[in-house]
Amino acid sequence: MPGSGAAALPWALLLLLLPPPPVLPQSQPQSQPQPQPASRRLHETEAHFNTTYTDWVDANLLNIYAFNHSVRRNRTEGVRVSVNVLSDPKDLPVLFVVRQKEAVVSFQVPLILRGLDQRKYAYQEVSRTLCQPQTKAEVETQHFYVDVSTLSLNTSYQLRVTHVENFVLRTNERFSFNATAAQPQYFKYEFPEGVDSVIVKVTSAMAFPCSVISIQDILCPVYDLDNNVAFIGMYQTMTKKAAITVQKKDFPSHSFYVVVVVKTEDEVCGGPLPYYPLSKNSSPDEPMDQRDRQKMLEVMVSPAITSEAYVSSVLFCLSIFLSFYILTLLIACWESCRQHKRKGLLSAMDSPSLDTGHSRSIPDSFLGRAYDSYGYGSFGNGSSSSTEGVTDSLGSTEVSYSYVGQEQFKRRTSPAPTRPLSIPMGERSLENVAGRPRLDSLSSVEEDDYDTLADIDYDKNVIRTKKYLCVADLARKDKRVLRKKYQIYFWNIATIAVFYALPVVQLVITYQTVVNVTGNQDICYYNFLCAHPLGNLSAFNNILSNLGYVLLGLLFLLIILQREINYNRALLRNDTHALECGIPKHFGLFYAMGTALMMEGLLSACYHVCPNYTNFQFDTSFMYMIAGLCMLKLYQKRHPDINASAYSAYACLALVIFFSVVGVVFGKGNTAFWIVFSVIHILATLLLSTQLYYMGRWKLDSGILRRILHVLYTDCVRQCSGPMYVDRMVLLVMGNIINWSLAAYGLIVRPNDFASYLLAIGICNLLLYFAFYIIMKLRSGERIKLIPLLCIICTSVVWGFALFFFFQGLSTWQKTPAESREHNRDCILLDFFDDHDIWHFLSSIAMFGSFLVLLTLDDDLDCVQRDKIYVF
Repeated sequence: MPGSGAAALPWALLLLLLPPPPVLPQSQPQSQPQPQPASRRLHETEAHFNTTYTDWVDANLLNIYAFNHSVRRNRTEGVRVSVNVLSDPKDLPVLFVVRQKEAVVSFQVPLILRGLDQRKYAYQEVSRTLCQPQTKAEVETQHFYVDVSTLSLNTSYQLRVTHVENFVLRTNERFSFNATAAQPQYFKYEFPEGVDSVIVKVTSAMAFPCSVISIQDILCPVYDLDNNVAFIGMYQTMTKKAAITVQKKDFPSHSFYVVVVVKTEDEVCGGPLPYYPLSKNSSPDEPMDQRDRQKMLEVMVSPAITSEAYVSSVLFCLSIFLSFYILTLLIACWESCRQHKRKGLLSAMDSPSLDTGHSRSIPDSFLGRAYDSYGYGSFGNGSSSSTEGVTDSLGSTEVSYSYVGQEQFKRRTSPAPTRPLSIPMGERSLENVAGRPRLDSLSSVEEDDYDTLADIDYDKNVIRTKKYLCVADLARKDKRVLRKKYQIYFWNIATIAVFYALPVVQLVITYQTVVNVTGNQDICYYNFLCAHPLGNLSAFNNILSNLGYVLLGLLFLLIILQREINYNRALLRNDTHALECGIPKHFGLFYAMGTALMMEGLLSACYHVCPNYTNFQFDTSFMYMIAGLCMLKLYQKRHPDINASAYSAYACLALVIFFSVVGVVFGKGNTAFWIVFSVIHILATLLLSTQLYYMGRWKLDSGILRRILHVLYTDCVRQCSGPMYVDRMVLLVMGNIINWSLAAYGLIVRPNDFASYLLAIGICNLLLYFAFYIIMKLRSGERIKLIPLLCIICTSVVWGFALFFFFQGLSTWQKTPAESREHNRDCILLDFFDDHDIWHFLSSIAMFGSFLVLLTLDDDLDCVQRDKIYVF
C-alpha cells in the first residue's frame, strides 16, 4: 500500500539516527573501593636570608620557601641552611629538600646517624652548607627552594638561611669555627698564583669529640656527614692535630673544599665508647640523643715548600755523606805518604850491618810506634796489618805444641829487651808457611777435617780449659777453613737480603697505592706536619734521610775490600807480622756488617713509605742483625776457632725476628706471651753463659743435671772455691743481672712497643760486652791507638745526639692514627727534615763509626805475637 510505505519511512530514519544499544560487559569480581586521598595544600613563601621562620607542617601541607641571591664570577659566598624541629616526632620525621640549580640536598630531622655496632644517634638541630654552582656571568641571580614536608599530624620547626662568613679561606690566616655531627662545616680554598702545594692544618684545644678532616674537589654534592665523608678525596681522623698536604696538580679547578665532620663516637680516635643507660620503656634500637657533642676547631692553610727546597735538601744530604768518602780518601793518601817515608828507614834497619854482618835490632818502643803501620797498619791506607777480616792467610801457620799430661801450656817470653824485626826461625818454625802455595783452593777444605781427629779433641780440652788463654790457643785451625767459614756470613746475609727485600718493596708499594687511591691517610703513620710528597710517595723526606745508611755501608765495604787486598799482598810476600802477629784477620763478618747497614737503609726507607704496625719489623729486622753481628765480631777477635757458624748465628737471629713479629701482633696485654718469652729469655741467657764460660767444652744431654749437682757439691759444699775464670765470670754475672732485670721489666710493665724492647735487649748486651772488652784490653796492658780512640769519642757523642732525636717520638703506631698525630711536629732542618730524619742522619754516622771502632780497636797488637795476646 502506498500510504503505509510513506508512513514507515520517517520511523526508519529515526531508528538510524538513534545510537545503538549499549553492550553489557562480562561479569567481573567486585573490587574493594579505594579511599580517595585528601587534597594536599601547598604553601609557598618568598623567604629572605638571615630571617628565622617558625612554622608547622602536617601530612596535608607542603611548605616551600623560595630564596634568591646574587652570585659573582670572581667571588664565592657560602649559603647555610639551619633547621630545628621543635616537636618530637620519633617515628615520622620532617623531610627538608633543598632544590638548587645543579644540585639537590635532602635530609630528615631528627637526623639519624649510626655508630659502632649500628648504634643510632638522633639530632634535632641540623645545619648544612649548600654546594655553590659556578657561574660564567659577571653577576647572576640564582634561585633555590627549601621544601618542608612530613607524614606526621602536626610538627613545628624553625628554618633559617644565612651567608657563611669567611667561606673562602685565606693563605696563612687562621679561622675558628664550631662543628657537630649534625652541623658539619666546609670551606673553599683557591691556590694563589705561584703556589703549587699547600698544607692544611686543623687544630683544636680539645681532643674529643673525634672529628674527620677531608679534602674534596669542587663538586656537588659535598660529602659532609659521618657516614659518607670517606667516599671521595683525602681524609684523616683527628683529635687535636691534623695536617694534609695538597698539591695543585691534583685539582683541575685549582681549588678544593676543606670539610670538617664530627664523628658520632670517639672509639676510632682512641676514646671511650659512651654508655647510655636505657629507660624502662625504651628499646635497644631507640636512637640516642647527643646534645652536647660539639667541637671548636681552627684551620689555617699555608704554602708548602717549593721545588728548589727539594733540590737543596737532596744536595745537602748527598754532600754530608759524600764528605766521608773524601775524608777517607784524604786519610788514605796521608797514611800512604807517611809510610813511603818510613820504608827506607825500615829497610835500612832490616838490612845486615856492614860492621857485624847481623841484622839490626829495633827496640820494642820503636816497633810500637813506627812499625805498627808498616805495610798494613791503618784503615784507610794501602796497608793491611790492622785489617780484620777473613783469615785469609792462604797458608797454614799451625804451630806444633807438645803437652805432658795436664801440664799447662807455657807462654814464651822474649829473653832480650830488644827483638829483631824478623822473628827468628828457630823460635817458631815457618817452613810450612813458606813451602805452601799462597792461593790454595777452598773447594776440598772442610772444618771437620780438623775436628774429627781424636787427639785434637783431647787437645781442645787441654787448651780451652786452661786458666789463662792466649789468642794462639784459639787460632789453631786451618786458615783456609776459617776463611770459607766466615765468607758464608757475607753470602748468607746477601741471600737473605734479596729474598727479604723483594716482597717488602712490593708490599709497601701496594700500601702507598692504596693510600693514594682511597685517600685514607689513617693507613700510614707519618709526621704529617713535615711530610713532603714527591710523585706517588707521601713522605719523600723520610725516605731520603735513609740514604746515609746505604752510602756509609758501601764506604765501609770499600774500606774492608782495600784492607783485604793489602792483607793478601802482605801474605804473598811472606810478611811474618801478617802471618804470626796481631789478632787473626777475618773479613767475612765485616762484609756482613756493611751489607746489613746498607739493607737497614733500604728497609727503613721501605718502612717509611707507609709506616704502621704491620710492617714495623721491616725497620728493625736488620737492626737485630747488626747488633748480633757486632757481638759475634767482638767475640771472634780473640776466639776465632770457636766462634758461631753463619748457619747457627742466622738461625738465632731468625728466631729473634720471629719473636719480634709475634710480640708486635699478639704481645700487647697478653700475659701468657710475656710469661713464655721471659722464660725463654732467661733460659737462653743461662745456656749462652754456660757456652761462653766453658768455651764450648760442655754437653747438653741427659747427664747435665748430675754434672751441675757435682760441680755445686765440689765447689760450694765440699770446699768453697772461687771461679776458675774470674774475668769471664764477672762478665757473665753482669750479663745475667742485666738480662734478668730486662726480663722482669718486660713481664711486669709489658711495654706496648715490643720490637723496640727486644732491640733494647740486644743493644744492652752489645754495650756490656764492648765495655768489658775495653776494660780487659786496658787491664791486660794493651793500649788504644789514636784512630780508634777518636772513633770511640766521636761515635759516643754522635750516638748521644742521635738518641736524643730518636726519643722525640713524632708518631707512634701503638696508638690510633688520630692520637699519633698529636705528636707531629714541624720540620726543623731546611724546612724539609724533621727530628726523625736527623735521627737517620746521626744514627747512620754513628753505626759507621761503631764499625770503624771494631775495625781498628786492636791495631796496637799488629806487631805482638799471638801467644802473647790474652783471651778474654
